[in-house]
Amino acid sequence: MYRSIKAAPAAAKPQAVVLLLPTGTKPADTPGCPAPDALAALLKQPDTTLAPEWTRTLYHPGQRIGRTLVVGLGDSDKLTADTLRKAAAKALRQLHSAEITAASIHAVGLPIDLDDASIGHAIADGLSLANFTFDTYHGKTKRPEKSKREKPIDLKVVVEEHQRTGFKQGLKVAAGVTTARTLAATPPNVANPKYIAGYCKKLAKDSGLKCTVINASKAKELKMGGLLAVGAGGSTPPCMVILEHNPSGKAKQKPLLLVGKGVTFDTGGYSLKGDGGKGMKYDKCGAMNVIGAMQAIANLKIKRRVVGIVGLAENMIDREAYRVDDILTFCNGVTCEVTNTDAEGRLVLADCLAYGTKAYKPAAVVDFATLTGGVVVALGKRIAGVWSTDDELLAKLKAAGETVGEPVWELPLDDEYRKMMQAKHADLHNSAPVREAHATQGAAFLSYFVGNDAPKQVPTTPWVHVDIAGTSNTDGGTLMEKGPTGFGVRLATELAATL
Repeated sequence: MYRSIKAAPAAAKPQAVVLLLPTGTKPADTPGCPAPDALAALLKQPDTTLAPEWTRTLYHPGQRIGRTLVVGLGDSDKLTADTLRKAAAKALRQLHSAEITAASIHAVGLPIDLDDASIGHAIADGLSLANFTFDTYHGKTKRPEKSKREKPIDLKVVVEEHQRTGFKQGLKVAAGVTTARTLAATPPNVANPKYIAGYCKKLAKDSGLKCTVINASKAKELKMGGLLAVGAGGSTPPCMVILEHNPSGKAKQKPLLLVGKGVTFDTGGYSLKGDGGKGMKYDKCGAMNVIGAMQAIANLKIKRRVVGIVGLAENMIDREAYRVDDILTFCNGVTCEVTNTDAEGRLVLADCLAYGTKAYKPAAVVDFATLTGGVVVALGKRIAGVWSTDDELLAKLKAAGETVGEPVWELPLDDEYRKMMQAKHADLHNSAPVREAHATQGAAFLSYFVGNDAPKQVPTTPWVHVDIAGTSNTDGGTLMEKGPTGFGVRLATELAATL
């Protein structure tokens, strides 16, 4: 795909025009078309439905603008920002196939509740999400689609002047999504805890973030028994990385705390996965998405203090690895009897949540994790499951999800579910002896680590747990090719901007 996508000034000379048109569009409603007569003829054809993602290309031989790409949006009363994202994604692939390096994009006849900034942002989303590829490790071979050219090309995009601000902001968020997807796709023999910690240091320097790494030695001093146990058998020691966005004048503001699970590869430990762990490089997606969100938040210069904490560990089998029946002590003093070494993510997150809430006293906490197969059974791969202790925070997160096209669905959490996680030989077990409420078990376990009061009651700290086990990667579709999605980057960034 394109090496980069950039906003171009209105005076730039495009090679192609993209028209995003709802059903019922009239030729007079389409400014920017270099050949209105050809468009008028197209719109009169009986097979011109302008249904969502319907496309046609009009060619203009001899003209400076070589072609017009028409993409349908469907009925205007059903049109949403997500419709625009998918239409822009469809356009991106066709522009790339035609080796277009400069294009103007015009969306007309849109609902009045879609403001200009949202339209520009959605177009940037669609272009960027469709543009992602991960081909770093192809070596000396070439993919068939790359055979036409040796050098990657850039795409310069002109949008309506009043949409440019939203478009540019969308590209900044998209850069964070690309970071998250690239890190998620990077193989586990490269992207181990040491590598990701180093990446965060460089990212922080480039983005103006503060970066702190709590290494295994320091984690031992802080009694982070969960993080240390999960990473004990790993190829590199576990660690915790803290990224801070501290805008001017907000030093005393209670931050939004974002927490991510970063198991760089998950064998299941001694509770070994039956398939050998294929695809378990994606078990770090929660942490990678927090890293991407912190990049986007910093580059947007959001006027809110935000702290991102990621726990990084590799869950391997080794004589040093932790075992079933081990009893661990977390940094808030809660103990846990290990009943399943493949329920490891919650052990990493427990120390991150306990340390983060104690050290930063946040106004709100949101964690992201590929935590349970149960949430995939419940909700599939389109919607993330969420559990919350605060209705206001949850409402804001839901609204953010609707805005950016990353939907969430609430599942219940109360004292009865917390009791499921209480053990005989320690305070908790990490996996209950029954499978019922499997996804909620993970949330119930984590609830013991959110704030000082959490071990004794449902936390009073505003908190949302987001299980992205289903949404972290996709089998492919209109917006994205098969692979990691970066689900959570846009959601967390929008929440930070509106909280």
